[in-house]
Amino acid sequence: MRLFVLVFMVLYLYALAFGVFMTESFRLPAPFIFSIPLILLFREGSKEVLYSKELIAFSMALISYYVIGIGDYPSFFATLLNVVLCLFYFNYFIGSNTARYNLSIFIFFVLLGVSALVLVLNNYFDGVDGLRAILVDDVILQSPAGISTTQFTFGYQLAAFTPFLLIYTFVFQKPLFIRLLAFLACLILIYLGMQRSVFVTFVCAISLFLILAYRVKAVFFIAIAVFFSIAFYNLVLQNEVNSRDNIVAKNINNDPEHNRSLLTAENLRIYSEYPLGLVFYGKTWGDVIYRNQVFSSGITSHNAYLMFMTYLGPFLGIGFLFVIYIGVFRIAYHALKEIKKRENALLVCLCFSFIAVSINAVAHNAWLLSADGPTLFLYFSILHFDKVKTSSEVNQTVIV
Repeated sequence: MRLFVLVFMVLYLYALAFGVFMTESFRLPAPFIFSIPLILLFREGSKEVLYSKELIAFSMALISYYVIGIGDYPSFFATLLNVVLCLFYFNYFIGSNTARYNLSIFIFFVLLGVSALVLVLNNYFDGVDGLRAILVDDVILQSPAGISTTQFTFGYQLAAFTPFLLIYTFVFQKPLFIRLLAFLACLILIYLGMQRSVFVTFVCAISLFLILAYRVKAVFFIAIAVFFSIAFYNLVLQNEVNSRDNIVAKNINNDPEHNRSLLTAENLRIYSEYPLGLVFYGKTWGDVIYRNQVFSSGITSHNAYLMFMTYLGPFLGIGFLFVIYIGVFRIAYHALKEIKKRENALLVCLCFSFIAVSINAVAHNAWLLSADGPTLFLYFSILHFDKVKTSSEVNQTVIV
């Protein structure tokens, strides 16, 4: 029975992490198939919905954005289903079981680590795209990447994995050479993954962690990190990797028509013309950009937050975001105030990983309200940390 539970945990978290939904093999949503047996047959939590306020806010925000704003009903139902299933997974399957919670975190990040390994192989072996297609049961659109169809999707996996890996070695006080190896591994993955936005999120998350944890000493750590980064690039990466498939080459060869700054500036101009939000003017994105040459190919500004505000405006937009994020912000604030406490170590890793994927959404379309797998999992894992930690029903002995 324990093996059955473990298998379905891995399968559900796999589907969530890598965005496997409805494919040729799964005629029903894969997250539904793998999570429902866990939720119904192996319930640990109470009958009440712990996150009812967040669920209501999610539902109203998704209706306003996808149904009223975009008119995209399939995306609405798919996103809402992913949110509900993830909420129920934590609410009912994990409940107050500390072992299940920790095991879920472990499985999730091991899966992201496997995806990172696939990225490395994808840079050296041509046949890896075939393996990637099997792993996601879909057509591969971009390479190199990990277990995903596009580099953009893989970027969120890398944004979640790299800061978690490095900060884990600090908060759990691993030896210095382990920290250095983790840091170099993160640099290699970001370099090979061609993820400029992930590089920015990684730098922001790690710098913030070092400042909060070490104060003045952070300057010393950051200086060492910069030195090793430059030395490692010049001595190892520059000569050992295909010049076309890395972050530096991508930056040099960047298409000016898809420049993020230009796209954001144009989106802000559109927002200034419809300051209350497109839904209040009865407009869609297609209505307001049809004469705009920058967006003529149908692209967006690649800024999830800006697109959300463009549709819903400041009143609805900020209101929904406040209700959805306030719980996570409150937990993160208290954890980061006591960042060196051993009991907060795992939570600190999760918080900085969530900060990283949230920053990554500034340069891409996926985010929490599109049910991006890593973002959604981190969101509920942070919310649920206090429930597991403070519950009087915590069971330290049962594994699954």
